[in-house]
Amino acid sequence: MTHHNKDSADRLARGLGWFSATLGLTRTTVPHAVCRLSGVDDSTWARTLMPVLGVRELGQGALLLGSRRPAPWVWTRIAGDALDLTLLVRALRSRTGGRQLRVMAATAAVSAITGFDLYTAVRSLGRSGPRRSDSMHTHASVTVNRPRSEVYRYWHAFENLPDFMSHLEAVRADGDGQSHWIAKAPVKKRVEWDAEVALDRPGELIAWRSLKGADVDNAGSVSFQDAPGGQGTEVRVELDFTPPGGKAGAAVARLLGEHPEQQIHDDLRRFKQVMEVGEVVRSEGSSEGTHTWRPGRQHPAQPHHEKL
Repeated sequence: MTHHNKDSADRLARGLGWFSATLGLTRTTVPHAVCRLSGVDDSTWARTLMPVLGVRELGQGALLLGSRRPAPWVWTRIAGDALDLTLLVRALRSRTGGRQLRVMAATAAVSAITGFDLYTAVRSLGRSGPRRSDSMHTHASVTVNRPRSEVYRYWHAFENLPDFMSHLEAVRADGDGQSHWIAKAPVKKRVEWDAEVALDRPGELIAWRSLKGADVDNAGSVSFQDAPGGQGTEVRVELDFTPPGGKAGAAVARLLGEHPEQQIHDDLRRFKQVMEVGEVVRSEGSSEGTHTWRPGRQHPAQPHHEKL
C-alpha cells in the first residue's frame, strides 16, 4: 500500500475514533435518552446494557485515537457493530408502532456506520480497489546533504523535476494541486498525463496519483526524513505504475535501459547532485554512460540557484 493510502485510512480511522468517543460518552451519561431515541426505552435490560455499550465505545475511541497506526484497529469497531446490529434486529421483532420505526431508523444508521467501518478497515489492508495484474511497483532512496525543508521545497516546485528526471520533458502546475506531465517513453515516443496531489505534509511527504485518461497510470509518494546524525535528508520514493504496453512494454524498456526502476535510481542520484552541487555533474563514470541522449542534458557543476 502506498503512503497516501495508508495515511488516508489512518485519517478515516481517527475520525471514527472521535465518533466512538462521542457516542460512548453519550451512551454512558444519558443512556435513557439513547434508549428512547433507539426505540428500546421500554426494556429495563436495554437501559442496563446501554452504559456497558458506551464503555465499549469509549475504549475503542481511546484505542483509535491513541494508536500510531489506528486503521487496523477499526476491525474492533466492526465486531462491536455486529453486536449492536444483532441486538437491534432482536428488538425490531418485538416492537410495534412508533417504537418499531425508531428501531428501524437506528438499525439503518448502525448499518451505514458498519459499512463505513468496513471500508476503512479494508483500506488498511492494502490499495483501495483492485490492482491491475500488469501494474508494477518500485522504490528507491538517497541521502541528500541539505536541510529537509530545502529539499522538500525544491521537489514541491514540480517545474523543477525535469532538471534531474531525465525522462521528463516538462511539468506544468495547473493550480489546486493538479499538474500536467510530459515524458519520454521507449522507442522515442511521448506520453502525457494529468496528476493531482493526494496528500501534502510540508517538509515530510508528497503523494500523488494520475487522473483518469492518463497515458501512464501511476501513483506514488516521496517522503523526507532527517538523516541519522544530522547528515542531511533521507529522500525515499515509492512508485506504482502501469508501463505502456503492459509487461511486454516493460521488458522492452528494460532492454533499452529506460525502465522506470532504472530511471528512479538515476533520477535520485542526479537530484542529490542538484541539491548539493547546484547541477548534474557529467562524468565518464555516469551510470547513463557517454553514448546515450541523457548526458547531453548534463553540464559542469555550477553554484546552486533555486528556482522561485
